[in-house]
Amino acid sequence: MVVTGIVRSPMAELPLISIVTPCLNQERFLERTILSVQGQRYPHIEHVLIDGGSTDGTMSIARRHERHFATIVSERDHGMYDAINKGFSRTTGSVMAWINADDEWLPGTLLAVGRIFAELPEVEWISTSLPAAIDEDGAMIKVNRIEGFSKRGFLSGENFAAAGWTSSGYIQQESTFWRRSLWARAGSRLDDTLKSAGDFELWSRFFGHAELFAVDVPFGCYRRHASQKTSSAFGQYLEEARAVFAKAGGKPPREWQAKLRIFVRTAAPRRVLRWLSSTRLMDGRPWVTYDWGRQTWTIERR
Repeated sequence: MVVTGIVRSPMAELPLISIVTPCLNQERFLERTILSVQGQRYPHIEHVLIDGGSTDGTMSIARRHERHFATIVSERDHGMYDAINKGFSRTTGSVMAWINADDEWLPGTLLAVGRIFAELPEVEWISTSLPAAIDEDGAMIKVNRIEGFSKRGFLSGENFAAAGWTSSGYIQQESTFWRRSLWARAGSRLDDTLKSAGDFELWSRFFGHAELFAVDVPFGCYRRHASQKTSSAFGQYLEEARAVFAKAGGKPPREWQAKLRIFVRTAAPRRVLRWLSSTRLMDGRPWVTYDWGRQTWTIERR
């Protein structure tokens, strides 16, 4: 099934996108992150920087770009998710996202995101099916392929990478965007009692309210470097994510089932996937893709 979008929205009608960047002692990478936001050339950005009391040159960099921010706060906080909650409470945009101070967006990301939300009102949250990674110098080092998202797949462990079973890939935080109305229905905050898996916990709540649409273009780049929080606290992330997964009703997959499901989704023709979906042997997954002929974004199920 294919549902076409409406005529492409003029720039003036694109939604305000609220962006929060939490940071602490990120002088090495913060400017690249800021420039990746400024370089979007998107007309309606509300960018908030929440600094946890940096003692390096982070705030000097922030002040150099002060005119591009809606708000800058620098004070002690209770961790990254407390900072993000603080940031979002100061925003008003109808579309929301956060980008950490060591990650980057690819050119054109926000324009694509804004048009998707403007043209497809039934879409409440989106994420790339092509999560990318860069190294410390900004060189592209990895692009993965994920064959869509679903609540059923999430609760089957498909998006819990490195959990001890085969997964199809994680939901990339810096490439995930959502409507404020979904944020409100899901509680209007991240769980700031968590230290590392707050995004995974938020996705588990979002799935309780709306489908996650995969978009077949890359949006953001996760920077891989030695000092990042995920690398230094990966054991803590796994512990937190396992607890979130269990609380949401997730069940670890059997290895052969996980491998078979991933093989079918990556190797089977779309007509076969549609047939499997119609028989409920597999779940049909929602996608947003670009229609070259109509020059607009459309919805399809695969």
